[in-house]
Amino acid sequence: MMKTMKKVFMGAAALMMAVSMAGCGNSGSGNGSATTPDAGGSTGSEAAGAVKIGLHYELTGEVADYGKAELNGSLLAIKQANAAAGSEKYGYVKYDNKSDPTEAVTLAAQLASDGVAGVVGPATSGASAASYQILNDAKIPVLSPSATQNNVTLTDPDKIDSAPYDYVYRVCFEDSYQGAAMAQYAYDTLGKTKAVIYGDSTTDYAKGLTEAFEKQFTKLGGTIVAKENYVSKDTDFSSVLTKIKGLDFDVLYIPGYYNEAGLIIKQARDMGIDQAVVGSDGFDSVTLVELGGAENLNDVYFTTAYTTVGASAQLQAFIDAYKAEYNEEPNMFAALAYDATNVLIQAIEEAGSSEGAAVQAALAKISFNGVTGSFTFDATHTPIKPVLVVNLVDGVQTDAVAVTPKLD
Repeated sequence: MMKTMKKVFMGAAALMMAVSMAGCGNSGSGNGSATTPDAGGSTGSEAAGAVKIGLHYELTGEVADYGKAELNGSLLAIKQANAAAGSEKYGYVKYDNKSDPTEAVTLAAQLASDGVAGVVGPATSGASAASYQILNDAKIPVLSPSATQNNVTLTDPDKIDSAPYDYVYRVCFEDSYQGAAMAQYAYDTLGKTKAVIYGDSTTDYAKGLTEAFEKQFTKLGGTIVAKENYVSKDTDFSSVLTKIKGLDFDVLYIPGYYNEAGLIIKQARDMGIDQAVVGSDGFDSVTLVELGGAENLNDVYFTTAYTTVGASAQLQAFIDAYKAEYNEEPNMFAALAYDATNVLIQAIEEAGSSEGAAVQAALAKISFNGVTGSFTFDATHTPIKPVLVVNLVDGVQTDAVAVTPKLD
């Protein structure tokens, strides 16, 4: 997922400098950005012979809800893999990039010197993109749980025909796919024909979603009545909402994160705007309910890669294990990271080696069955799987529909 900046490219000299800077601390606990492994967890040094996995997440800062959930999902996957092996076969080091893509660059260099078999994370597209060049150059496989930015796995994301990074894979669909899916759902299923888009002007995430939603919605026959923008960390949306209230529309699309979306929905409902609200996977956080108020989260829908509604036996087993471990329900980010970590572990097992090139070769041909779907990777190292649209009733997910957008 998600919050983005232009991809950070580093040449060989810059990489050497970054590695030198990162190497000042010990793996997993040596610098201000690293966090000590949880009690009972293991690092490669603590578990003799363990295959070490790097966990690189937003554990503090603006989108810490995502990173903390993903860390939980990864740790559960590692714990279960060790239980299945009957030994501490897999260890980990974990780092906090503080929801800052610049910090992610330094941590990528640290991970490159940590001797990890692969890296899972970060949660956001900006931090992920910032780390790719360094880790790819070091021949360390990367599994991105939620880096949904269009073409983010490509060496030049501005050129759709450029090659993907050899060692970079993701387990989530990209923004244009989910934006188009929501447009299709709003038009075909909800019967909406007049949309207002109110998105974050500061992120490529929102821009990509807006473009895809608008293109698909108008292609189907709908009309975009207006497009408005807010700025990340805004808290008062009354001026724009007053303007929107006076328009003739039947659906409000908010491509953005829970931080602002919850407040927008609350302020809109308080103002008497009762039209359907549709959004993106950035809605998927308990904080959305806290900010928006459960009573306001009706006739609200968002795209996601995961829901507990109608859970299969496999998914229910994950939910039960997660709740037993953390005493809370897993969200989409926890599930995506659980799958991403398990994809990496499966590739290591199938390769019979933790060496980067062998693991990469296994990833290229892997067939995976996880809690967010079954998939192989396409030519851009992205899985193709349906988008789920969930319906909120008093803030609770009560329905889920799989949508495959009809693209050109």
